[in-house]
Order: sequence, then structure tokens, then C-alpha cells
Amino acid sequence: MKLLRYGKPGLEKPGVMDEEGNIRDLSSCISDVAGDALSPESLDTLKSVDLNDLPRVDPSVRMGPCVGGVGKFICIGLNYADHAAESNMAVPDEPVIFMKSTTAIMGPNDNIVRPKNSTQLDWEVELGVVIGRRASYITESEAEEYIAGYCLINDISERGFQLERQGQWTKGKSCDTFGPIGPWLVTKDELADSNNLDMWLSVNDTQYQMGNTKTMVYKPAFIVSYLSQFMSLEPGDIISTGTPPGVGLGQKPPVYLLDGDRVCLGISGLGTQEQCVVPNCAESPRLLSEIYG
Repeated sequence: MKLLRYGKPGLEKPGVMDEEGNIRDLSSCISDVAGDALSPESLDTLKSVDLNDLPRVDPSVRMGPCVGGVGKFICIGLNYADHAAESNMAVPDEPVIFMKSTTAIMGPNDNIVRPKNSTQLDWEVELGVVIGRRASYITESEAEEYIAGYCLINDISERGFQLERQGQWTKGKSCDTFGPIGPWLVTKDELADSNNLDMWLSVNDTQYQMGNTKTMVYKPAFIVSYLSQFMSLEPGDIISTGTPPGVGLGQKPPVYLLDGDRVCLGISGLGTQEQCVVPNCAESPRLLSEIYG
């Protein structure tokens, strides 16, 4: 299944994509694509629903973040050896973990609002893992049972905040609008192999990133198991698993996003995103209210 959320910011409704590409309203089945609605039992029930019996939704509707009520937004750094190299950093002996604020989450096609004092705004196409069951101290072989599905993420970053302002990376990763997720949460049964997915990203029609999840250092099952040794993972938690090479920081010289730039990205089977960069100025309160409601 391709589960999604649609509608005005803060007022999104649950939906599902049918085989013809139509959005169907799931409100009669679940209250949101969130929490316990992502459990194996709930997903099994949804799979039995005849989608033709559900109301169609206007295809021009805004797509919201594909998961609601996210408790934790966890990121894995330097998880592609070639990206670590372009960042002049060593491949870590264990996964690098940092958190991205859940207030960064937005819809897949909403505007990126440049933070105040930002000069090094960057992009990162990433595979997102969505948790479906509470996981604590699980093994790698058990991990698949705790994954609800996968989604596309743009891990937008402000490199100056991240690398030049002391401390951990979170401050460069958590600004408002830095976490577009979606358009869909694809349940794991519909994705043949999360370890072999093509991924790409372009800026103003110039391609910068082209990779495949098969080159990840640490695979999703290992990551889920590893994280569960340090914290309980809850249904609806999202894990962003790292990016392949081609980020702006890695260009020679570096290339960063400017106001008016258009970012397009995608992962095979998980859909595409498109964002426009807008300035944080007198207009920003209006822009942010459109995004967050």
C-alpha cells in the first residue's frame, strides 16, 4: 500500500493511493496515518479494504507529510562511504546518530524557508524507515517485523549551523521546513528490496545526486536493531538513513541553495518531491502558517 496524508497544513486526512494512481480517502478506516495505525494488525486490516469503495480525492490536493504525530525523527550520518569521502570524514565504525526536530517536518512539495543568517543551505536525498511496532533490544533478524514501511526524505541542512557553530549536528538539521517526507509511506510488502533502490536529486534541472541504497554502509534492518539498543522505537518514528554523494558541500567549489532554487528528488518506488527555496523575511510568518497551519 501507498499510505499518505492530504489537505491543508495541520488538517491533513489519511489517504491511500489505488492501483490507478487515484487518491482515496481513508478517514472511514483510520483517523490518521500515525501511531498504532501503522501496526502490523492495522496494516493487515487496511489491506483487506476494497479501495474502490472509498471516496476519490481531488488529485490537485496538497500532499502533507506521509506520517503524522511523529515522536522521533532520527538520522544516520555518513552512511555512504563515498559521501563520507566527499565530506572529508572517515566512515564510522558504528552508525552516527543525531536527531532532527519534528518541527522540521513538512509536506513533500512545500516551500523550503531559508533560516535567518543562513548562507550554506544544502540538500540530501535519503531513504526513510517508518517504525510500526514498539522496538526495544531487538536483533537484526527481528528488525523487519518492526518496520511499517519506507518513504522519501530530503534531509535539508544548513552546513554553517551544522559544522561551524559548535556541538552536535542537530542545530544544522532542525530548522523549520528542513524535513520534507513523502509523498507516500510505502508498506514493506510492496517494496521488493529496500537495499537496492535508485535515488537521485537535482537542483534547477542540474543533477547532483545519483546513487543506490545498496551502497549504504549500515542497512535498514541493522540500523533499526542498533537504535533499539539505545532507545525504544515507537510506531510512527522515522529514521533517515543517510545520503549518497553529490551534496552541495561536496562540490568543488561548494554549491549551496539560493532563494528561488527548485529542488527535485526521488527514490524508485517511493515517489518524488519538489521544493522551492523562499527567503525568511517579512513574508515568512505567512509562509510558515501555510505550512504548519
